[in-house]
Amino acid sequence: MWYSPQFSPKDVPRFYDVASITECPATFRSVINVLADRYRVSRGPTHIAGYDARGFAIGAPLALELGIPFVLLRKDAKSPGVLVESASYDKEYAEEKLDKMCLRVGSIDTGSRVVLVDDLIATGGTAISGMQLVQELGATVYEFTAILSLPFLGGVEKIRAYKGGVFKDTSVFTLLDDDTIGDANCGDPPKWAEGLRVVSTGKAGSLAAQYKLS
Repeated sequence: MWYSPQFSPKDVPRFYDVASITECPATFRSVINVLADRYRVSRGPTHIAGYDARGFAIGAPLALELGIPFVLLRKDAKSPGVLVESASYDKEYAEEKLDKMCLRVGSIDTGSRVVLVDDLIATGGTAISGMQLVQELGATVYEFTAILSLPFLGGVEKIRAYKGGVFKDTSVFTLLDDDTIGDANCGDPPKWAEGLRVVSTGKAGSLAAQYKLS
C-alpha cells in the first residue's frame, strides 16, 4: 500500500508503507517464507542485517526463521557499545542532515556472509551505506534484498557504479517494483474532510469507521 504526500511523512509521490504487510499475518508469513526459502541453502548467509527502521520489521523474523543472528544497522550512532559508522548517504527525499549507518563492533566478523534487508530500494544511498560498512569490516555482502524497488530512481544502477564497480556483481533481489503497483493500492482515504491527518484519540474510532481505515 502507498500514500500520497497528503497522508505520508515525506513529500514524495508515493510513500510505501511496510505496515500493509506486517498488519496482515498471512501476507507477512508469505513474504518471510519466500525470503527464507531463498536463503535456506548450502553456504547461505550467516547473518541478516536490517536497516533502521523498516528493515527491522522484515529482517528480524527472517533471521529467526533461518536460525541465524539478526544485526541492527542503526542510524547516527544510536546503538550502545563500541560502533563503526558508514559514510553519509543521500536518500530520495531531503533531510536536515545526512544519515550514517552504524554497526556494533563484533556483531559481524571477517567470515560473515551478510544479507542486508530493507523495505525498499530507491536512490540506492541507504543500501550502499550498509554494503560499504559490511565490506570494510571484511565480511561478505551475500545479497541486498528489499520488498520493493523504485526503478525510476536508479538505485540498482548506482549500486553497480559505486566506487568503480565494487558491488557490480553483488546480487540485489526485490519482490516487487513500483511499475507493478497501481492506483488501486493507494491507502489515502477518499474525500478526506478533516484537515490535518493527525487526529485526536477521541475521534480515531469514529473516523476509522467513517473512512473505512481499518
